[in-house]
Amino acid sequence: MKYLKSHFWYNKSQRNGIFFLLLLIIVLQVVYAFADFSTDDNLMIDTKELRSFQVQIDSLKRIEIAKRIPKKYPFNPNYITDYKGLQLGMSLQEIDRLHAFRKTKKFVNSAKEFQRVTKVSDMVLDKISPYFKFPAWVTKQHKTIKVKYVATTIDVNKATPQDLQSISGIGEVLSERIIQYRKRLKGFAFKSQLYEVWKLDKELANQILLKFKIINKPVLEKVNVNTATFKGVLSNPYINYDLCKKIFEYRDEVAELQSIEELKKIAGFPLDKYERIILYLEAK
Repeated sequence: MKYLKSHFWYNKSQRNGIFFLLLLIIVLQVVYAFADFSTDDNLMIDTKELRSFQVQIDSLKRIEIAKRIPKKYPFNPNYITDYKGLQLGMSLQEIDRLHAFRKTKKFVNSAKEFQRVTKVSDMVLDKISPYFKFPAWVTKQHKTIKVKYVATTIDVNKATPQDLQSISGIGEVLSERIIQYRKRLKGFAFKSQLYEVWKLDKELANQILLKFKIINKPVLEKVNVNTATFKGVLSNPYINYDLCKKIFEYRDEVAELQSIEELKKIAGFPLDKYERIILYLEAK
């Protein structure tokens, strides 16, 4: 009887414990379902700090990538191996040309000569030539050697500034001045016109005329002195304002010039320039 009472009490206590546990579970589920456990202070992401952190990561990545890129050091292109040539972007044919050239006991001594021998493209040459390193004596020799310019023509009316500069003593200023005066004349018709170039020494002019000739005289469009305007006559490179005025006064006096040679009758007419003036003037 005593055992039954004790067992009964134990079962009752166990049932109460289970009931309490179930109740606790239900309460916790309700709280979890309806309670807000989020806090802005703990979970809010600072976007500025995140961006700053991302920038640092990207910077470190770039540094790491840069470290992986093999550094290029100056080298003598005469000793390029197959492996080195392929790394530089050369084809096997281009490398073979270099090796064949070297077997003749010759050396390339400049970037241009390297391209001539190997036939690499301009793009490849521009990429690798800054790293070429030739012996000091080769570099010094190339600095002291000046390639002589070969003029493209012997016609003084077609000569470029560079052609004229091939003559010792003719620089950029003088060559450009000669070209500009030639334009004003519409071409040299007489060799002596070269002496008219401002500040061109006669001795230098003679050197030019030794190398350049008047192959073809310029074909000039002449102005009719009897019908031309004042401005039209004044455009003549050998006629100034005063002379133009005298020509028009004479034309008004005679009504019409019968011959261009009548210009010589004008008082004060520069007879020494007559042949040049009538290059651009006529009387019809």
